[in-house]
Amino acid sequence: MPSEPSNTAHDWMDYDAGPVVRPYAMTQGRVAPSGGDFDLVAFVVATVPDLASGIQMQPEHHAIVAAAWEPISVVEVASHLDLSIGVVRVLLGDLRSAGLISLYEPPAATQPHDVDVLKAVVNGLRAL
Repeated sequence: MPSEPSNTAHDWMDYDAGPVVRPYAMTQGRVAPSGGDFDLVAFVVATVPDLASGIQMQPEHHAIVAAAWEPISVVEVASHLDLSIGVVRVLLGDLRSAGLISLYEPPAATQPHDVDVLKAVVNGLRAL
């Protein structure tokens, strides 16, 4: 185990865990997914069993494809891989652009909310 130098400590080094990789390093500084946004409860499904050898992807891309062989929600992917949701959204955008995954949004997420139902809920809560 390396000892912590007193005068040459670096912010990017965690002496207990090793080098720390910032989330934006995994996404090359990108913060929005390519190909547009998607709902966090959308289901991710891999379209290929494993990434082709000719495609240059990061280990996180491989882990997403492995996790998404059966339908899994975007937030579950983030939890499963222990990554922030922002990083996962960008990586999923990469995979979607490459045609390696499909995203299926639930119908309720794509339809606007019924204002009458929302008003009835608010009125019911006020009556309590």
